[in-house]
Amino acid sequence: MSTHRDRLRQAMGDKVQFVQGDDACAYGAILAGCTFFAGYPITPATEVAERMAEILPKIEGCYIQMEDEIASMGAIVGASWTGVKTMTATSGPGFSLMQENLGYAIMTETPCVIVNVQRSGPSTGQPTLGAYGDMMQARWGTHGDHEIIMLCPASVQEAMELTIVAFNLAEAYRTPVLVFIDGELGHMRERLVIPEDDEFELVERTCATSREGYRPFAAGENLVPAFAPFGAGFRTYVTGLTHNEAGLPRSASAPIHDQLVRRLADKILRNTDQIIRYEEFGAEECEIAIIAYGITARACRDVVEEGRQRGLKVGLLRLITIWPFPDEVVARWAARVQAILVPEMNLGQIVHPIREAVAGRCPVMLQSKIGGELHTPTELSEALEELRCQVC
Repeated sequence: MSTHRDRLRQAMGDKVQFVQGDDACAYGAILAGCTFFAGYPITPATEVAERMAEILPKIEGCYIQMEDEIASMGAIVGASWTGVKTMTATSGPGFSLMQENLGYAIMTETPCVIVNVQRSGPSTGQPTLGAYGDMMQARWGTHGDHEIIMLCPASVQEAMELTIVAFNLAEAYRTPVLVFIDGELGHMRERLVIPEDDEFELVERTCATSREGYRPFAAGENLVPAFAPFGAGFRTYVTGLTHNEAGLPRSASAPIHDQLVRRLADKILRNTDQIIRYEEFGAEECEIAIIAYGITARACRDVVEEGRQRGLKVGLLRLITIWPFPDEVVARWAARVQAILVPEMNLGQIVHPIREAVAGRCPVMLQSKIGGELHTPTELSEALEELRCQVC
């Protein structure tokens, strides 16, 4: 009789594949232990749902197509409270619809993963083309004071790997985690190597062990409450209202609200060393820096390599974790370079927290591009030369 892992490997197919980024996100979810997916088809994210619909029934998981993205987000929140790992996938318009339930997941400390395969907007925009126009919506889209974790892969391989990381972070901190790619990376095919079970680690949420004196939202030193799934015999009251440690609504209490919301923020902010990921290239003797993320960073890496071969002192800081923002890392780069170039596939979003972190230490130049086209190495090289002439 085959084991669960045997069925999983059989369902995923060959260890080495040539697949889309959307498929890679689905593979990462399956490897991370996701057994529930709810979603609504939307270009260019539909292939994530299609792959999950194909694999989940083969491993005794559950796939359900909802009537819209509002219901999709609600479904993965509800399913997560039964103790399983859950995920949904969408694009810009659908992510907009998910904002209220995303805030509910933050307030109720519900671990889940949301993949956003971005496309141009606003409104329907360019459904088949890529963009990074939802970067600030990821941070501020839902209302109220809150923190969010968002990861931004730059390759098909990394889309799979960071989806696994997203599930681990969601489980560790009992919070929704976002994985943001774009239509280009989502539909681009690259070589993907599926890791063996001993080549990556999985994190599981800490579960309550005793019913005596149990309070569902009481947290210890790590600020993360133990989890008790519905049906396990624990009395758990879950509400989006301000609530006390027992889960009971106390919306009129300023002290309880202050204590709750600060804890929700601090459980992430106090662990940024464990959450924030980035990649540095050419940091030594760097005079002009490029700070980039996502698929744009790929062309930036080529430009930096070519520039250093010509004797230019240029380097690349690739942001992998966008939220919480790596202020200290950016500030460290700003203290040793003469200028920073920020290419973005939008009219300027992550350039704002970059400028805040730079705090006037050096000039920051935005190179924006919209319309669904990628930055070319030539455009990046010309922008670097323009910036170098301004400061040198």
